[in-house]
Amino acid sequence: MEKQKRLFDIPYYQLEKFPQETMFSTKRDGKWDAVSTKEFLEKANLISRGLIALGVQPGDKIGLVSGNRVEWNIMDIGIQQTGAIGVPIYPNISTKDYKYIFGDADIKMCCTGDKELYDKIIGIKSELPTLQKVYSFDKVEGASHWTEIIDQADQVDISEVEKRKAVIKNEDLATMIYTSGTTGNPKGVMLSHNNILSNVYGSYPRIPGDSNSRSLTFLPVCHVYERMLHYLYMRAGFSIHFAESLETIGENIKEVKPHVFTAVPRLIEKVYEKIISKGDELTGIKKALFFWAVSVGEEFEQEGKSGWYKLKLKIARKLIFSKWQEALGGEVLAIASGAAALQPRLARIFLAAEIPILEGYGLTETSPVISVNCMKNGIMFGTVGTLLDNVEVKFAEDGEIIVRGPNVMMGYYNQPEKTAEVLTEDGWFHTGDIGEMIDGKFLKITDRKKEIFKTSGGKYIIPQMMENKFKESRFIEQFMVIGEGQKHPAALVIPSYDFLREWAVRKGIKVGTTNKELVEHPAVIDRINQEIEEYNKLFGSFERIKKFELLPEEFSVEKGEITPTLKFKRKKIMEIHKDKVDKIYGV
Repeated sequence: MEKQKRLFDIPYYQLEKFPQETMFSTKRDGKWDAVSTKEFLEKANLISRGLIALGVQPGDKIGLVSGNRVEWNIMDIGIQQTGAIGVPIYPNISTKDYKYIFGDADIKMCCTGDKELYDKIIGIKSELPTLQKVYSFDKVEGASHWTEIIDQADQVDISEVEKRKAVIKNEDLATMIYTSGTTGNPKGVMLSHNNILSNVYGSYPRIPGDSNSRSLTFLPVCHVYERMLHYLYMRAGFSIHFAESLETIGENIKEVKPHVFTAVPRLIEKVYEKIISKGDELTGIKKALFFWAVSVGEEFEQEGKSGWYKLKLKIARKLIFSKWQEALGGEVLAIASGAAALQPRLARIFLAAEIPILEGYGLTETSPVISVNCMKNGIMFGTVGTLLDNVEVKFAEDGEIIVRGPNVMMGYYNQPEKTAEVLTEDGWFHTGDIGEMIDGKFLKITDRKKEIFKTSGGKYIIPQMMENKFKESRFIEQFMVIGEGQKHPAALVIPSYDFLREWAVRKGIKVGTTNKELVEHPAVIDRINQEIEEYNKLFGSFERIKKFELLPEEFSVEKGEITPTLKFKRKKIMEIHKDKVDKIYGV
């Protein structure tokens, strides 16, 4: 396979080999608006020329604070070609984190998405001494529009861009991505062109499709996972469609009919819950057939099943699962899942329905993919698949996963001590995750090293494994196991408010109108207790949840309870809900 040396070489490869009329597509005013490969590169080159005219030098840092949109990708390539460094930043982080990142990275220029984000950055600009100019992708009153960069392009010949590009090497810094870490300030992960490109080519054989395929994108492109996949899609010639929002995702999937899209487990759980709720609405033989098919899916294995099971599966696929496929556009070849652990039961049922979920694993520091399940190498439920061909893994004495490969970061920006804590001189990166190899081939993640804790009785508790199991209940939305240093484990539980209300209506129970009234209702507490007691049977006596408290609001990024990739900030959650924790343990 011909391999490109710099990330910005990829769209040129697409233009040469399979130019697309729809490289990117955005829905505007009810219609899908396409940008071709040719148009994309023309604009990216105008951005490069405009940035040079504005005095941008190689190594300068330019912030990108926006949701997913084609302007982001154009700016990304345009910035790279000048030798400047793009710093993508999550739109929904705290003002404190904005100040820290802008200051740490010495960001000189910034492009924002809309009025809200523009106002947020302008509101703190006086506290950001290196920030000289802020542009907006949307037209915002009083703001400089991003096309003003393009307007400067006439001052600089394209040959200046070519000179800049010519000296950029494969091993040079391409971007800095600030981790949304669960503790402390974010760390600027420095990734080279080689880091990300090695991951593009390592992941390439795992994604089905070709230059006629469509992808739908809605996970944040400021996260390295979706961003790497954008480069992979470009290299493969996929057309990339931007979902309007999470609220419209179902409608957008039906319109685009994607062959591939990415998801986090929480989204897959919500899709599954919606499908099951449709099944609940059925009656008689149709309802019985629906849930019979689900039970067939729960037993699915790729190999070793009897002829009788295969016949049942064939019937389930024809009568029920074919409708699931239609709900996802009818042409899905794979859903790529990452960022958190997927319930093995869901992976099993969706594959039974011929909708493969390719669960993978990685970190920002590994560009990101380390391993991924795929049809070619086989899928093992409950694991994160086989290693990419260019990645090595070994395990520390405590089970920590240690990784080496061309995808491992250059280091943390301005933090040599933090870099040395996780990255050895010979290139082994300590992930902080605990895992093991199954059958010598499939990587299985058991927990975060820092999240495993001991009770006062000296018993180890592995929270993530337990949390994933309890979340299988339709009554439970989020579940956090607590109990470090305590005599027994307990849990902070966010119930599925909507499902509970449906349940209450069916049972003729009046649970009030607010979430607070709902979670305080004795019948609700008793029903959640029944669920917890049922799942407790799957664990040893020392692991079982003895007490729990229901919360009236979901954990949120804005309150600092979870990261933008939906990982628990456990210490912060414990602080915010100290009253509930104290009530559980009788403090």
